[in-house]
Amino acid sequence: MKGLVWFRRDLRLRDNPALSAACQECREIVPFFVFDEPLLRSQVFGSACVGFMLGCLEELRRSLAEHGLALAWRMGEPVESVMQAAADLDANAVYWNRDYEPAALERDRLVQQRLAQQGHRVRTFKDHVVFEAEEVRGLTGDPFQRYSAYRDRWWVKWRAAAPPLLPVPPFPPTDRVSPSDSRAWPSTTDLGYQTVPMWIEPGEQAAHARLQWFLRGPIHAYVTGRNLPAIDGTSKLSPHLRFGTISARTLVHAALKALSKGGRVSRADVFTWIDEVVWREFFQQVLTSFPRVAEGPFKQKPGLPAPRSAGPERDRLFAAWCQGRTGYPIVDAGMRQLNQTGWMHNRVRMVVASFLVKDLRIDWQSGERYFMARLVDGDLAANNGNWQWCASTGTDAMQGYRIFNPKIQSEKFDADGEYLRRYVPELNNVPTKWIHEPHLMPHEEQVLAGCRIGSEYPSPIVDHRQARQEYLDLGQQQVKP
Repeated sequence: MKGLVWFRRDLRLRDNPALSAACQECREIVPFFVFDEPLLRSQVFGSACVGFMLGCLEELRRSLAEHGLALAWRMGEPVESVMQAAADLDANAVYWNRDYEPAALERDRLVQQRLAQQGHRVRTFKDHVVFEAEEVRGLTGDPFQRYSAYRDRWWVKWRAAAPPLLPVPPFPPTDRVSPSDSRAWPSTTDLGYQTVPMWIEPGEQAAHARLQWFLRGPIHAYVTGRNLPAIDGTSKLSPHLRFGTISARTLVHAALKALSKGGRVSRADVFTWIDEVVWREFFQQVLTSFPRVAEGPFKQKPGLPAPRSAGPERDRLFAAWCQGRTGYPIVDAGMRQLNQTGWMHNRVRMVVASFLVKDLRIDWQSGERYFMARLVDGDLAANNGNWQWCASTGTDAMQGYRIFNPKIQSEKFDADGEYLRRYVPELNNVPTKWIHEPHLMPHEEQVLAGCRIGSEYPSPIVDHRQARQEYLDLGQQQVKP
């Protein structure tokens, strides 16, 4: 039997259920990838994300070549591309690992239906998550809407049936090297995107190296280190999870193994990090169970003011936020980090999201789209879940009256201003006593620091205390009879 292995969000050889099953069941396999032309044209994702994907694919091609296999590929609409490839390559069966986004589910349903009509066997597998949404349910069988309850049941499931890890599979024996595609492999510009410098190395080997580095160092102080944007205190594995160069199963097994070895690894640090993996799965099951969240709020909660009306003032405020020119250093540093690197520290993501929604009263969907178009780890479930959490519209969201104070967040998590100065160079010479609120700096000190407020660095576009009170007052008006 000849099997077509459709790679999607699983760009690796290790612990790949679809690939392993194909190698076990088929006498010949053809690895295959589709460049989704309609999705690429939509520009939902940014250049950093597309560039990282191409880097991961390049390593996958090299890894497959070491086993005598070439990665076949097509550019076009996915359903038609898979159907044509299955026919042209005379595949008896098509294998893939499941995806759970609404558009992906519909795509896969159509592909499966049409392949079956043409007599092709279809085999799909769980991979993108440790447990699929249907596997972690409440006693009533309903999906969880609170993270803490979901996490408790997730751990019950893990202890009862921790999924094993699969090695690189033994590939079917072949007498010849699979011929390479004569077409030139597409570049980022061929796909309609810019080539941007990568701060993170793509590919499966880099993912495992990053994991081992994290387990040797930062995980030992993760409870505190994860909140400090100036240090490399997190794993930064989310881009690799996004494209499946490493599996979530691998992360959990590796963290628990590090804990079992004893030494200076603390239980609190390890389980706090694993919590981040479980949060990712929680947001995935919310999207799977309630696909409407992709288009709007999970629920309209009382006490949430309506977003600012469209118009020049709204556009001015949104542009300042996007450009990192709000006059609030922690917000500006985060947005500039995002614009320059395709990444933003998670603590800072919450601060800038709260600022957009609650200080500026701009709809969270605009922030969600802006993030998705720039993040190297752009993922619908995680991005949507985190934005709805900050906007207080999600299943298990931050309370509507909770509004992050940029100054307090900055002082608490970047006391010396190291992160601020890294991404807002106008503040390089500002004394630490003024770094979190430079607009309060006396004029003579502004001149000495080369940071005159209103010219070299903007004045605050809103007054936080006043904006906070206006938001709360508008919320009270919403709940009055």
